[in-house]
Amino acid sequence: MSGNALCSQIIGYDTRFASTDFAVAAAEVLAGNGIHTILSDRAVPTPVVSFEIVSRNAGGGIVITASHNPAAWNGIKAKDRYGASAPVEAVNEIESRIPESSDVRRLDITTAMSNGLIEYADFRAAYHRQVKSLVDLDFIRNASFTIVADAMHGAGAGYFSWLLNNGSSRIIEINQESNPNFPGMKQPEPIGINLTSLSDAVKKNSASVGIANDGDGDRLGIIDENGNYLNQLQVYSLLALYMLEVRGKRGAIVRTITSSGMLDRLGQLYGVPVFEVPVGFKYVAPVMERENAMIGGEESGGYGYQGHVPERDGILSGLFFLDFMAKMGKKPSELLSYLYSKVGQYHYDRRDYRFESSAKANIIRLLEQSRPAYLAGSAVTKTDTIDGFRFFLKDGDWLLIRFSGTEPLLRIYAESRTPERVEELLREGTRLTGAG
Repeated sequence: MSGNALCSQIIGYDTRFASTDFAVAAAEVLAGNGIHTILSDRAVPTPVVSFEIVSRNAGGGIVITASHNPAAWNGIKAKDRYGASAPVEAVNEIESRIPESSDVRRLDITTAMSNGLIEYADFRAAYHRQVKSLVDLDFIRNASFTIVADAMHGAGAGYFSWLLNNGSSRIIEINQESNPNFPGMKQPEPIGINLTSLSDAVKKNSASVGIANDGDGDRLGIIDENGNYLNQLQVYSLLALYMLEVRGKRGAIVRTITSSGMLDRLGQLYGVPVFEVPVGFKYVAPVMERENAMIGGEESGGYGYQGHVPERDGILSGLFFLDFMAKMGKKPSELLSYLYSKVGQYHYDRRDYRFESSAKANIIRLLEQSRPAYLAGSAVTKTDTIDGFRFFLKDGDWLLIRFSGTEPLLRIYAESRTPERVEELLREGTRLTGAG
């Protein structure tokens, strides 16, 4: 390696159309500006890239990925030296320079490699050492589980087999081949609507659990032993309970406003603080670092952990979930019942509506003018606009309406003690916005 490691940049990429070419082009531009670059030798999950930055003490990194978004999308995730998403001000600075990009200095990869400015590397070894230090892989390997792993045609293909091979547990892999069209799913987001093939495979093989990761491996989806989808709020609460109960940790929990009231209840029961932030891991990570939090996460299925990179890691999250099952001797549905025995039963759902850009101002106007005293028959006790429009109800239920930060989608979220109430609240949210 030439030069100071802190001046180096790490580049990884996913399985999207032209991601490999995009990554090479990015490396060539960095090389053209005299910046040493270490380029992944294969498609790689985002959390693996994040940890490679930390393990090499690099200055930062780039991931070419569209994450969980539809097939036609692709783009860049910028990473800081800690493996976290680059701060908002850094992203703004990058975006401000895009119009000036017609005169770009670029050094072709062959020349850059011969000059020592670009090198290829396998990022998996450092990640394997890190994961092994955080979770007892041998215990999971020998738990006699049947695990169905769904890579959703993304960069996480093969990781669970690689990490958990040579034991009594059996790994069945589906959707492991790279296919940037993501057949059979709207997009590689590990939510119920996209996990029907995983559910079918769990039932067909009488599996212990189904685990899914999104296109770049930083999000987690869980299918229980009966083929039922566990939603993101349930999974986050279960992972927090695992940290508290199995690992005996007592640290802060960081959650976005779309996460569950179950986390607040866990905080009360175990005497740990819970911090709430707007949607996006770029808001979660700084609070995790400031508070040395044991866990941070969001409704999207992304969770981060103390002692690891301050970023989402869907692969490590899946391993922690498996360890929870193994240590407790419980199936996923039994773990959920155990959680409910402590915090009570909560239900959640979300509705997404695509909208034309010209309609956004009118939707905002409707929401700003709305002053509902009641929603679905319950009194509204408080509202806020931390991130969208949120309504708190007398009985502890909540309704949130906000625009996605990455797609032209209006999102309506609700949590309640009954699924019927969730549906009522979602209908109320749809009515307030004129969506649907």
